[in-house]
Amino acid sequence: MGALSPAREPKPPQQERSRATRRKLLEAAVSCLAERGWSGSTVSVVAERAGVSRGAAQHHFRTREDLFTAAVEHVAEKRQGALKAVAPNLPPAGSVARTRIVVEEIVGLYTGPLFRAALHLWVAASDEEQLRERVTALEARVGREAHRTAVALLDADEAVPGVRETVQGLLDMARGLGLANLLTDDAARRDRVVEQWAKIIDGVLNPE
Repeated sequence: MGALSPAREPKPPQQERSRATRRKLLEAAVSCLAERGWSGSTVSVVAERAGVSRGAAQHHFRTREDLFTAAVEHVAEKRQGALKAVAPNLPPAGSVARTRIVVEEIVGLYTGPLFRAALHLWVAASDEEQLRERVTALEARVGREAHRTAVALLDADEAVPGVRETVQGLLDMARGLGLANLLTDDAARRDRVVEQWAKIIDGVLNPE
């Protein structure tokens, strides 16, 4: 009697494989956009990096614009999820330590590869008519979610005059730091700015 053949590993269901392929494409698209910019990021380049065929990429995303807007949105959602996940481990509401951590985390949203990729998409959208409308809508959604998350993590009461504007100022400041970080490592100055902003926000949220 011959030796038994080793049992074959069962293939993952088609739906699961499809989700995995889509996720690879989205993450590869963000990496390409961050490293190569819009002009250097084609569907073929993304497909090669993701390890899938161009046909598979076009099965999931009909156009290049579909692929890159979906990619930035995908990673933005992941980063927002990671930001929300810090909530259970934060110091008590009203403490300076909590404010400092939240400010650091929000600045982190705008100083990583996601911001670099999003910036390339914004620049392309300023020249590409077919991109402009969808990128504008995407940024509005991402901005609203970032604001809601910041308010929740800071335990801020926006009914108090000046609080909403202060939170929005924090997000604007974080974007500015992200822009500065594109050309040079600005970590030392960024740390000082984060510390000062944490004091400002704490003073607005917890006036004596």
